[in-house]
Amino acid sequence: MPKTLNVRVSAAADALDRFEAAWHLAQGRAAPPPLAVLSFASLPLLLKTLSAARWDLLLQLRKRGPLSVYALAKQLKRDYKNVHTDVAQLLQLGLIEKTEQALVRVPWDAVRAELRLG
Repeated sequence: MPKTLNVRVSAAADALDRFEAAWHLAQGRAAPPPLAVLSFASLPLLLKTLSAARWDLLLQLRKRGPLSVYALAKQLKRDYKNVHTDVAQLLQLGLIEKTEQALVRVPWDAVRAELRLG
């Protein structure tokens, strides 16, 4: 089954609303499939965090498979230190993960963005 990460711009209270809705849905029924959600407080924060360089990094990792940070920097033709910083941020957010061999990989088949106007 494809793994999808849902990226949203939403207030913290929205997460509680989603939890409550899932809780009510699960009462008396089988639990719904888990939903992976990454929320940002604002669109500028999302765009700063998921910059074009970081998006490129995700695409390259998805295309090439697990790589060391050094090999990834070479593939991207970017400075190792900057790639290392981006990898650390993306790991913290859960957009990428480390394998047992200390390689980094993208665990998602898709990243779906939801941007609501109000």
